[in-house]
Amino acid sequence: MGAEPLQQFSAAHAELQATLALQREAYLAHPVPSLAERQADLRNLQRFVRENKEAIIAAICADYGNRSRHETLFAEIFTAIDGVDHALKHLKRWMKPQKRPVDRRNFLGAKNRVIPQPLGVVGVIVPWNFPLNLSILPLVYIFAAGNRAMVKMSENSRHLARLMIEKMPAYFPPDKLAVFDETGGVGVEFSRLPFDHLLFTGSSQTGRSVMAAAAQNLCPVTLELGGKSPAIVCEDYPLAKAAERILFVKLFNAGQICTTVDYVFLPEAKVDAFVALASSIVPARYPRLDSPDFTAVIDERAFRRVTAALLEAEARGATLVQLVPGQRWDEATRKIAPHLVLNAPDDCELLAREIFGPVLPVRGYRSLEEVIGYVNARPRPLALYPFSNDTARVQLLLERVMSGGVSVNDALFHVAQHDLPFGGVGASGMGHYHGHEGFLTFSKLRPVFYQASFSAMKFLAPPYGRFANTLLNFLTR
Repeated sequence: MGAEPLQQFSAAHAELQATLALQREAYLAHPVPSLAERQADLRNLQRFVRENKEAIIAAICADYGNRSRHETLFAEIFTAIDGVDHALKHLKRWMKPQKRPVDRRNFLGAKNRVIPQPLGVVGVIVPWNFPLNLSILPLVYIFAAGNRAMVKMSENSRHLARLMIEKMPAYFPPDKLAVFDETGGVGVEFSRLPFDHLLFTGSSQTGRSVMAAAAQNLCPVTLELGGKSPAIVCEDYPLAKAAERILFVKLFNAGQICTTVDYVFLPEAKVDAFVALASSIVPARYPRLDSPDFTAVIDERAFRRVTAALLEAEARGATLVQLVPGQRWDEATRKIAPHLVLNAPDDCELLAREIFGPVLPVRGYRSLEEVIGYVNARPRPLALYPFSNDTARVQLLLERVMSGGVSVNDALFHVAQHDLPFGGVGASGMGHYHGHEGFLTFSKLRPVFYQASFSAMKFLAPPYGRFANTLLNFLTR
């Protein structure tokens, strides 16, 4: 490491440590904010999004090279605003202590309570694909639970990070919220900080490193990772409706979504019909590659990875079906034409790792048992998308295939339900947030027992006599 990078690393380390100390001191001075204070924090989050809407849209578009304005409005701006509204509506109920029954070993008058209390300082590591959504929504539940937060943005979100670093101090003091860009070794040092909880959203590979770093401090982590989430179209489901819904989700954000449809299973006899439908649906939505509604791939490395995977599959016998006329891809704009991939080898790159691009492998099947076996032989996905109007078939897939979440007869939309917990399972992540579960994740559910003025325990103190023996025999009969 040269002198300049070393100086940047040292400066980043010092700033992170100082900010954590500042926030922890503020937490210890005022550990349990009131309902009114938490509501004010949530409204300030919403105010930041509303008052900087156009600047946020422009910053995210600049980070991507081209990001559909409407995708940013829908998936980032609206979702953040709506998430705050949901938390404000339910926060008073979430904060109430829970009453729990007292067991029979205690005399009447004792009480049990579970009190949700703030953890302290929470770290948030944000990915680049939905950088506003995945910074603001976690903060909704972090602040609802009464915590303070430090947020590290992605190296691919430099414009948005700069905007947030510049604007956020007008809405929150640094002892409440601090935002950091990915510069000078911030990323490595951030995951090593002794937070009270750490939320990471990103790749499984990086997630392993984050978890290992957090383990040195015994810092609890919530990992939101990814994986290859399948859509399974059953024989009974209308194929045209399935194609419309799957392709909308698959091409949203150019496929750069951890919960997108990574590949689709279709009855063998319907593969050709699906290809024909896709060849009609997609050009109507994106008539040309340079459409402003079609988002670019985030950077050159990702662009080369996806295009190389397409060429590898083709070289090994797969059929590529280009769904938008013109060139396959444009290196200058980092746009890749939507493709279906037929007959791809099981061990090719497109089927071996998460695609994160506008490419949809299509697999034919003869029986659902075949599909279940294929999915279960691989790491558990973040999402499962069964398409069927047959309740028994859907139930079979729910019982036999484990995933982080499920949308039935659509894709992705379970993530947008604020009342549903969001989280992976196994290789696709651990822990949950969103909704009440988000509030609970960032709270300590503190058990408190209030003893009655008179307690039976006095009869159980040594030396043990006849009464203690009789009482214990009665309790253990």
